[in-house]
Amino acid sequence: MASGDKVDCGRRRLIVATAAVGGIGAAVTVVPFVASMMPSERAKAAGAPVEVDISKLAPGQMMTVEWRGKPVWIINRTKDMLASLKKTDDKVSDPNSDKPMQPAYCKNEARSIKPEIFVAVGICTHLGCSPTEKMKSGSDSGIAADWPGGFICPCHGSTFDLAGRVYKSKPAPDNLEIPPYMYLSDAKIVIGEDKKGA
Repeated sequence: MASGDKVDCGRRRLIVATAAVGGIGAAVTVVPFVASMMPSERAKAAGAPVEVDISKLAPGQMMTVEWRGKPVWIINRTKDMLASLKKTDDKVSDPNSDKPMQPAYCKNEARSIKPEIFVAVGICTHLGCSPTEKMKSGSDSGIAADWPGGFICPCHGSTFDLAGRVYKSKPAPDNLEIPPYMYLSDAKIVIGEDKKGA
């Protein structure tokens, strides 16, 4: 620029203002775009482990939590409920959970890490209906005088005992799924995570 030329300050301000507005516009456009590529809170929650406080779950009670969009049942089984499992051993199709796709800690009669606390996905292995809990035994169940307690699928009649083991000659091919889970303490479990690899 020659020494005699005048600087057009108005034009310079216009260029700076236009550049600033353009930068802000670009940021406003990019931020939602980048945010849309990140998983939503709902998506994170759908696959994330779920921490559950079971301290108030009394013997004989059941609670349901959601993990990966599925209902997960947690039952604090009584001594009578656990004793009923021996009576159903010969009536269920896979008493020891020998079929694959089950964690090692469910390969016992109680199908759980601690016998009294039962954790299972509450979805029938036949066509995905949710069985109804019928935990009362005998005639109190409204089913049969010899019913030991368990679950009945309302869609096609599959029945499961109080360890989620499917009875023989029923439409469901497998026992109820046991999700990965672990204890943080006696009162807290995490569903969807098993760091110990039990």
